[in-house]
Amino acid sequence: MSATVRPVAINTFREAVRDRVLYNLVLFALLMIGAAILVGGVSIGIVQLVIINLGLSSISIFGLVMAIFIGVSLVYKEIEKRTLYSLLAKPIQRWQFLVGKYAGLLLTLVVNTAFMTLGLAAAFFYVGGRIERGNLSILTAIYFILLELAMVTAVAMFFSCFSSPMLSTLYTLAIYITGVFANDIHGIGDFTKSPVVLTVTRAIYYLVPNFHNFNAIATAAHGDSIPFALIWQNSLYAILYILLLLIASSAIFSRRNLK
Repeated sequence: MSATVRPVAINTFREAVRDRVLYNLVLFALLMIGAAILVGGVSIGIVQLVIINLGLSSISIFGLVMAIFIGVSLVYKEIEKRTLYSLLAKPIQRWQFLVGKYAGLLLTLVVNTAFMTLGLAAAFFYVGGRIERGNLSILTAIYFILLELAMVTAVAMFFSCFSSPMLSTLYTLAIYITGVFANDIHGIGDFTKSPVVLTVTRAIYYLVPNFHNFNAIATAAHGDSIPFALIWQNSLYAILYILLLLIASSAIFSRRNLK
C-alpha cells in the first residue's frame, strides 16, 4: 500500500471503529450466536448444526449491514463535512483517496468478522464441539463471506461516488438480492425460450456479482468439504470484480465536479 493510500485507510478504519453502530452490530451478532446455543439445546442431536448455521448466517447478515451502512456514505460523508477538499489539496489523487477509503472499510470488516468468528468458536466449543477435518469448511465459509462483503463494499462505494446514501443503499441492496438469485434468473431465460427474455437474463447474470457461489453455510454446517477449485475460482472472481468496480468508481469520481 502506497504512502498516500495508507493514511486514508487508517483514518477510515479509526472513524469506523469509533462508530457506535458497529459495536451494536457486533454485539447483536454475538447475541445471535449465543441464542443458537439455546435453540440448539432444544434440538437433540443437531446442536452443532444449528449453532454453525445460525452463527454463520449472523456473521453474513450483520457483516452485510456493516458493508452497506458504511460503504454508501464513504464519499458522501467526506463531501458533506467538506473534509474531502482539504484532503485533495494535499498531494493525493482522487483514485488514491477511493482506494484508501475502500481498504480502510475492508480492514474494519475483517476485524469485526474476526470478533464474530471468535464468538462462534466459543459457542461451538461450549456445546462440546471438537476440532475435526470437516470443521475447516467453517473457516472456508467465513472466507467466502468476507469475499462477498468485499464485493458488496465495492458496489456500495461505486454508487456513493454519484448518488446519495439512501439511493446508494437501495441500489446496493437491489444488486445484492439480484446476485443471490443470479442462477435462478439465468434459468428463467432458458425456461421461457424467449430471445428477448434470454438476452435480458443473460445480461443481468453476467453483470451482477454472482453471490450464489459464495454461499457455503449449509455445506459447512454439515461438515462437508469445499472443493479447492471453488476456493480459488471465487477468490479470482471477487478480485477481478472488485478491481473493475474500483476502476469504474475512480473514473466517475475523477470526473465529478465537487464545487
